[in-house]
Amino acid sequence: MSGPFVLGLTGAIGMGKTQTAAVFSMFGVPVFDSDGAVHALLAPGGQASKDVAVMFPHAVVDGVIDRKKLGSIVFKSAEKLHSLEAILHPLVEDMQKQFIATHARRRTKAVVLDIPLLFETGSDVKTDMVACVYAPGFVQRPRVLARPGMDDARMTAIENNQFSGELKCQLADYVISTRAGRAESLRQVRELVKIINNSSANVWGPHWGRN
Repeated sequence: MSGPFVLGLTGAIGMGKTQTAAVFSMFGVPVFDSDGAVHALLAPGGQASKDVAVMFPHAVVDGVIDRKKLGSIVFKSAEKLHSLEAILHPLVEDMQKQFIATHARRRTKAVVLDIPLLFETGSDVKTDMVACVYAPGFVQRPRVLARPGMDDARMTAIENNQFSGELKCQLADYVISTRAGRAESLRQVRELVKIINNSSANVWGPHWGRN
């Protein structure tokens, strides 16, 4: 069974990736939200919640994992971050595989995997193409600092565990700029949707364990 064309969507924090992913959905391309998958895994009853609570008891508040506390713990320690990722990443990858399999059965032409740490985790090899969302620092920084609970120290800690936006763009096949506003972003995504809907899919079999 052939699969859909798999576009990896990535970008550094505050680049506008979430909004860009929503535009792909608007144009009819199904999107897998990796951050959303992590939130579900850590939620009460989530598949990873018990293991993470045992490993990081100080992140548990009233029996529920507090993601802000968890972030403040792991972003200060590469070892702890890797331990968390060892729990979460295999589960998220399995969810991604199920997502693609579902759309392979539906004969969907293309899907998007929204993965913030796509290059950092080596997930780019499991995509047919990578698009990076980008905005310059003077646009990015105010966006990030406007988020609830965000400050300079937390932003720096997050950035230290990601490739820079510039490096992600260099590694990507396609760059979507969010600097010039929504109309320009829409134009770029529309153009890319035409490309991926008319491109050959190659990664489903060899890289996702399907023939």
